[in-house]
Amino acid sequence: MAIHLSNFFNSQNRKSKMGDFQDLEHVDGVSISTTSANLYNNSRDDLVMFYFREGANYASVYTQSKIVSENIKWNLSLKNKKVNVLMINARNANAFTGKKGYQGLKELADELSTHLSVKQKNDEEKPKKIKPNQILFGCTGTIGEDYPTEKIKKCIPSLIEKIKYTQNKYIWMKAALGIMTTDLVPKLAMEECKIGNVDIKIYGIAKGSGMIFPNMATTLGYIFTDANLSSSVLQKLLRKNIETTFNAISCDGDTSTNDMVTMFSTNKAKNYIIKNINDPRLEQFDKSLHAVLLNLSKRVAADGEGSSKFITVNVNNSKNQEEAKKIAFSIANSPLVKTAIAGEDPNWGRVVMAIGKANVNININKLEIKFGTIKIIEKGQLSVNYNEIEVAEYMKNEKIDLYIDLNMGKKNFSAYTMDLTKKYIEINSDYRS
Repeated sequence: MAIHLSNFFNSQNRKSKMGDFQDLEHVDGVSISTTSANLYNNSRDDLVMFYFREGANYASVYTQSKIVSENIKWNLSLKNKKVNVLMINARNANAFTGKKGYQGLKELADELSTHLSVKQKNDEEKPKKIKPNQILFGCTGTIGEDYPTEKIKKCIPSLIEKIKYTQNKYIWMKAALGIMTTDLVPKLAMEECKIGNVDIKIYGIAKGSGMIFPNMATTLGYIFTDANLSSSVLQKLLRKNIETTFNAISCDGDTSTNDMVTMFSTNKAKNYIIKNINDPRLEQFDKSLHAVLLNLSKRVAADGEGSSKFITVNVNNSKNQEEAKKIAFSIANSPLVKTAIAGEDPNWGRVVMAIGKANVNININKLEIKFGTIKIIEKGQLSVNYNEIEVAEYMKNEKIDLYIDLNMGKKNFSAYTMDLTKKYIEINSDYRS
């Protein structure tokens, strides 16, 4: 089925389990366009462009995979502190495509540069030339297939023609739908806050439901704000907040070649210039940015391929955060834990197994485990009040919370994941067909 708003809400796609879609509106300085380049051989939108008429400061975090897509190489080569365009295509990862894939991006950048420079002359009082090195790319889809340069190039005039200078929820939804691959639902999030006494917007979209495991990042995520913030401040804020959001989710333990999260500031809000991320006037913005990133990353984990349950693994009172993280992901990535939860089996022994294999020294006599509010393990032993029927009933919930208390320190870490179902195998065995 082609992905359009008209059929999306009438399809069998699941809506987010973390609430209804928020009412994203207009962010000054951001323009959006979507179109179909027929990359899926149907009319669904598969090409999305964000156009910053006056430029935007930006910061990115990318995959640490040793094999990266050509668009990541392109983005890393850019040295400008400002960009004017982000273009994302679905269906093709442009990974393992070599010089031809990179050359394709160069051709597209040249084409966008030409058309957008003409649009500047038509629309702006003080037009400027949009240069190829002011264009970022996002690619997502199948690895190793020839990059469809010509298909995309032919659609650039349509993409330019469809630019919307004023945004609303419908347009943001179209953008979020346009970057989806195996996702069942679009991911959107927003927060509003203040820097000093100035109102600020932070909007974001993301995609991802498979090949999700942190090593920055875990998917494609794009954040937009009208705040006046430098690229260096954006970079520090993004790196600070990514660890407990996009680097805290896992669907299947696999890290993509294309992972990126990029944040853009249009500088349209006339807030006080912030030079240090510890400036108290930035406190609200920092918290709101974290909320947007966490909202999006949870939506990615909840929409994991074939998932029926959203799982939060909370590891508390560890000696340090790194050890808490190791244990959290040892549980979150365990196929045995994930299949037990899919089968609604209260097999707490698999959680114990996953804790043990995390290669973290713990004091078993201090270990406590809860499923939701139900105590399973106390002081390293099965709780005297343990009732398997009660736990089995809890396992029927769509949202499962596991609590691991090490009682060895004061550091915590939460990981977010999904269960592992037969549907996951079906989706990934038929992915390219």
